[in-house]
Amino acid sequence: MSETELPNLDEIKEIKEKSFTKRVALATGIFAVVLAIASLGGKEATKEALLAQQQASDQWAFYQAKVIREHQNGNEKLHLEAELAERGPNMKPEARQKFEALIEKFAEEERRYNAEKKNIEEEAKKLERERDLNRDKDSYFEYAEVLLQIAIVMSSISILSVSRPIFFFSLVLAIVGAILTIGGYTLSFRIPFLHGGH
Repeated sequence: MSETELPNLDEIKEIKEKSFTKRVALATGIFAVVLAIASLGGKEATKEALLAQQQASDQWAFYQAKVIREHQNGNEKLHLEAELAERGPNMKPEARQKFEALIEKFAEEERRYNAEKKNIEEEAKKLERERDLNRDKDSYFEYAEVLLQIAIVMSSISILSVSRPIFFFSLVLAIVGAILTIGGYTLSFRIPFLHGGH
């Protein structure tokens, strides 16, 4: 009767551990790729938010300059109107015409500045909306990065301890991180605490 060689239990365990280690290592690599994508999205969102904020600040400064010029023209017009009312009857016709032409010029400038500042205000508000949108995106990316970094650490621990529960925990974290990354790029779903009250 021939002897049947039974498989060594340690060898079976080692094969299972190697298989588990390979799968976890592959998953960890995928987590790292998603982390890189989230990090890139976060950097881009931050850059765009800062740029929009700077441009909005520039527009508001330009708006203030227009408001000052509008008021200056309005004051000059009022001053000339008061002087014309006071001295008008005693003025020579050509002097009166010059005063009236200047008053009309200042009134026209005042109207122009008023129209221009409305356009500038609209542009500044548009840039502020863009800034807020990118800030919202950045919040998704920040949380995604944290969860993906924790997932990578936990999956590494699961390899060392050969622990499936720790790996599954890291997998859950990575899935949530991936979902947040998608949310950062698309804002296709809304998580209220990630939208700083905008």
